[in-house]
Amino acid sequence: MNKHVTTIATVASFTVGCVACSANANAGAVLERVLSTKTLTVAVGTAWGKMSFLNDKHELDGSDVDIANAIAKSLGVKTNFVTPGWDVITAGKWEGRWDMAMGQMTPTKARAEKLTFPAVYFYNHAVAVIHKDSKATKLSDLDGKVVGVSASTTQESYANHDLTPDWLGAQPIQYQFKPAQVKAYPSSNNIALEDLRLGDGVRLDAVLADESTAINAIRSGYPLKVLGESLYSEPGSIVTLHGDKEFGDKIAAAIKSMKDDGTLSKLSIKWYGVDYTVEK
Repeated sequence: MNKHVTTIATVASFTVGCVACSANANAGAVLERVLSTKTLTVAVGTAWGKMSFLNDKHELDGSDVDIANAIAKSLGVKTNFVTPGWDVITAGKWEGRWDMAMGQMTPTKARAEKLTFPAVYFYNHAVAVIHKDSKATKLSDLDGKVVGVSASTTQESYANHDLTPDWLGAQPIQYQFKPAQVKAYPSSNNIALEDLRLGDGVRLDAVLADESTAINAIRSGYPLKVLGESLYSEPGSIVTLHGDKEFGDKIAAAIKSMKDDGTLSKLSIKWYGVDYTVEK
């Protein structure tokens, strides 16, 4: 399978060309803009692990980039990538700066008040990661410890014991430890993992992260290990704003086609070595 690489475009450089898209886009407005400009503008990250990152050529790469490119191809348009912060994406105040967001976002009821989730394309498993020198042997050993998380994520809610599993097929949450301090990082889990790799208890005692992110860090040489079984699993969806069902239907159809012909599974195995596109 050919590897897609895409040069990065900044949010500031993107100018809305046709119909401006607000939080309540007119029906068909986003799809009309995408088709008329022949460009699908997609929000991704520059340090989201295998999802999206800057490669050695300073180009955006990763599973989310490949999937977004495939969706654009199905629409007969090109991709333009922008890199806003995760908190900006989840706030829903896009102001027409991008049409769709990646990032394997969990489609919770609270987020659904501002955002639409046209297609699940990934299943995340949250895990606790510790330094290899940690004496912790079970999850309950993290009681009273300092735990790092990415802000505005379900891992942060889990650490604070206020996670409401309100996504499709959610199982009741069982909290297996109570941190003394939850340290929220404004960007990706990678920053928290960088602090954890400094040593056991130096800045953090553990990090809650997606299993795929944790495995990638460990394979990259981080002196870390996963503690115990997964904390919970959750679906990861593509994200749009309310108001353009036709646009969402096009995205859903593209993802369904990729599932049916095996493309989605192949991309997951290509990037993660595991098929995360089916719920287990």
